[in-house]
Amino acid sequence: MASFRAGWIVQARVIKALMIRELLTRFGRENFGFLWMMVEPLMFAGLVGILWTFMRGPMEHNGVTTAAFAASGYIPLTLFRHMVGRSQLAFSANGGLMYHRQIKLLDFVIARFFIEVIGSMMAFLFISGVLIVAGLMPVPAYPDYLLAGWGIYCMFVLAISLVLAPVSEYAEWIEKILPVTTYIMLPFSGSFSMNAWLTPGAAKYLIYSPFVDAMEMFRYGIFGDMVTPIYNPYIPFYVSLPLMAVGLLLCRKIRGRLVVE
Repeated sequence: MASFRAGWIVQARVIKALMIRELLTRFGRENFGFLWMMVEPLMFAGLVGILWTFMRGPMEHNGVTTAAFAASGYIPLTLFRHMVGRSQLAFSANGGLMYHRQIKLLDFVIARFFIEVIGSMMAFLFISGVLIVAGLMPVPAYPDYLLAGWGIYCMFVLAISLVLAPVSEYAEWIEKILPVTTYIMLPFSGSFSMNAWLTPGAAKYLIYSPFVDAMEMFRYGIFGDMVTPIYNPYIPFYVSLPLMAVGLLLCRKIRGRLVVE
């Protein structure tokens, strides 16, 4: 038991060191520095919220403001898109670090995942605070649903990343089709609408999207009875857990193919 605990402590330190290295590589120490991991999703969600307000009016359904609805949808979507991009060739890009036996392949994915999750959370907390003070967003009605939806969303994003990271090492053409794929999945992301606002036929099928299920819970936690969530909380687990198992297996197989420089 003591050795197991010691191993976890070592891996936690490794992931922390990889996170710091990644942040320094991406953002440096000048200007905003590490705050850029929050500023990027914040700018994206803010600009989309302003654009939607001009195009769709200040209100969505049942008093839900357009700005709050855009922020609640686009910050999780930014997490997904950023993590998909960061997962590509994550192992070969850090091949030189594999000389250190304490560093495992999974550490690269997990370190990047934590950076994106923390940045997205900081962006959401900041923009939510601004919107709440401005009267454009309610104080979260059900924090437990909010956290559960966010956790399920992050779990599914991590599962996808664990598969994409080794697959991109096997087939570099994955890098070419992923940008198109992320745009194709936008209608199935739950970012643009609630299931209750769609036709029954569309809602019937979208409930099978783990993204939609997570977003329905997330938004119900924020807006409460202003919205009517339609979701299945088990589908994200049915999809994410097998994906994680496949990803772990692929990571184990890809280790022998990597060239440490």
